[in-house]
Amino acid sequence: MADRTQLAAVAVAILLALGFVAVASNPGLLPTGEYERTTVTVVDNGSSEQLAAVDVRVADSTAKRYTGLSETESLGADEGMLFVHESEDEYDYVMRGMSFPIDIVFVDSDGRITAIHHAELPADGADSPRYSGRGRYVLEVPYEYTDDHNITVDDRVRIAGEWGPSSD
Repeated sequence: MADRTQLAAVAVAILLALGFVAVASNPGLLPTGEYERTTVTVVDNGSSEQLAAVDVRVADSTAKRYTGLSETESLGADEGMLFVHESEDEYDYVMRGMSFPIDIVFVDSDGRITAIHHAELPADGADSPRYSGRGRYVLEVPYEYTDDHNITVDDRVRIAGEWGPSSD
């Protein structure tokens, strides 16, 4: 009887270890839960004129950042997603599972835009290119949104709530 109990305990330990390895190597397996929302306002660096206000879902966990917009069919005119990282660093973003193109905007810890990419969908069967930039925040908005609103590198971002910079 002790052998069966020991065998069952070893089997459970192996299954738990395999589950841990699977989640550690693929954070997308974690449930994302509900996204909190906030408003991101972009202002011109020179004049402080408001250029845009975006209603965003906040991706502030590993699972939410991994999933991103891949489970989204489209974005409204002033909708997006804000990725919040623990610290400012160099980050690479890809168009994993995306069904529409977007603009990817990197923002430093002080709220200054450091890079803007117009990310088109990769060709059928092709891997997404990597879109790199430095920041603590990454704002994803509809394709060419930054052009349509005259948003450029060095403009400032204000993030309402607890996630980031709220003033110039």
